[in-house]
Amino acid sequence: MDKDFQYQFQEPEPALADYIESIGMFSNPSNQEKEVVVMPDGRVDLFFSQTGTGTIQTLLLGLETYPEQRSVPPQTRTFVISFKPLGVEYILQQSIASLLNTATDLPNGFWDFDTDDLLDFETFHKKATQQLTVHLPSKTDDRKRQLFELIYTSKGEMSVAELSEKTAWNSRQINRYFNQQFGLSLKAFCTILRFRASLEHIAQGKLFPELNFTDQNHFIKEIKKFSGVVPSELSKNQNDRFILLSVLKQR
Repeated sequence: MDKDFQYQFQEPEPALADYIESIGMFSNPSNQEKEVVVMPDGRVDLFFSQTGTGTIQTLLLGLETYPEQRSVPPQTRTFVISFKPLGVEYILQQSIASLLNTATDLPNGFWDFDTDDLLDFETFHKKATQQLTVHLPSKTDDRKRQLFELIYTSKGEMSVAELSEKTAWNSRQINRYFNQQFGLSLKAFCTILRFRASLEHIAQGKLFPELNFTDQNHFIKEIKKFSGVVPSELSKNQNDRFILLSVLKQR
């Protein structure tokens, strides 16, 4: 692990599990930029960071479909709430179709977060949990809840036709919902989740397909599409530049 780069992630309370994947923090206490690669993972991230002027910047990052190299500035600390798509719709109550592979700033004072809430992970986690609980919906569409449960349980390997049949929801309607709400098709989202599941296997040193890939070449091609490198290089994870893989290796 890169000692000059620190991170901590925690799963949400059970009541939030349908909507939130994790609450976390990462920091670069060194005097140099930290180069990282952000890979598609099916999450929508809400970032909170303190600027040099003492104000809080709140950034909502939509779903991503390709890897991107980014730099974490020196002497910075950022907190993050990672939403599942259902959480974006029902807790944030907005469409993120326009945010595919991009981000937008949210208003100052969003959810009443202030600089005191960004002192450490425990303080942020407590405030985030409180706010998420307050914004929990009283009711969620049962078809959507079942759809996402099937998607996650199958690790993205169920076909659109199977998902449509099991949820009694027309496949055209499902794809319209995904495109209008999240900016991509159901199949594209499932492919990202299969890649995410493959990362868990790569974190364990398994460099051959464990899921339903046509063959080894198909597996390598998909890993490279979403990470930018082949499985063997990804597994080495030099300098902890693939943060998600580093987190999975620690589980």
